[in-house]
Amino acid sequence: MSEFNEFDQQGSVPNRDTGSIISHSFEMFKGVFLYGIVAMVIYTIAGFAIQFISGFNSASMMEEMRDAGGDYSNFSYWNVPGLSLYISLSSLLGLLLAPLYVGLIYIVNKYNSKIQIDFADLFIGYKQNFVNILIYAIISWVICGVAVSLCFFPVIFVYPLLLLGYPILLFENASATEALGKSFNIAKENYGTFLGATVVGALISAAGIILCGIGIIVTAPFMMIVMYSTYCAFLGKPRQIEFKK
Repeated sequence: MSEFNEFDQQGSVPNRDTGSIISHSFEMFKGVFLYGIVAMVIYTIAGFAIQFISGFNSASMMEEMRDAGGDYSNFSYWNVPGLSLYISLSSLLGLLLAPLYVGLIYIVNKYNSKIQIDFADLFIGYKQNFVNILIYAIISWVICGVAVSLCFFPVIFVYPLLLLGYPILLFENASATEALGKSFNIAKENYGTFLGATVVGALISAAGIILCGIGIIVTAPFMMIVMYSTYCAFLGKPRQIEFKK
């Protein structure tokens, strides 16, 4: 269980425009990026473990694709050993780690509130509204999956509608459907700003691949911080959640 603590609400809040939201995200990112790295390292280690368990060899598949010389007509992805199991386990892993990303949002708010951060805070999503976080993750994945199946670009236009979901689940203890509805309603009224924040945030999150492959571990969590900054801009800085032991 959790409750909101009434205290001096120190901390910064961005204006309701893309530039201010991204600037605010950068300020927050500088203070919490080490926790983001920890989250990504956990994800990476778990990903390697899943690859080992499934027997899927991504390097071998890429080599076969190169040997095909650009002719993939006879190349069957689903016949690659372990690929089906790997995809299934990876999807499950993504769901189970969704609360970890919520934990990073919680840490960002503590940093913004100038409250001491504990390493255990990263796992707060497994205590606070855990079931609804998983349900929301499934719903958002289905929505994005449908968009991707239509074409790559629609997912870029759909994701802004989901941007506030995780912060709402955490700070307002909402149900998955309540978080989805509230995020959608706010985003559609301010769609240009949400789209801009999503696109810029996604580009920065992916920058680690372009700059230095493994750098994705550093930059990928940036999108979670954009979610927090956008929440602050449109719903105000949340009061810090205090959890009862």
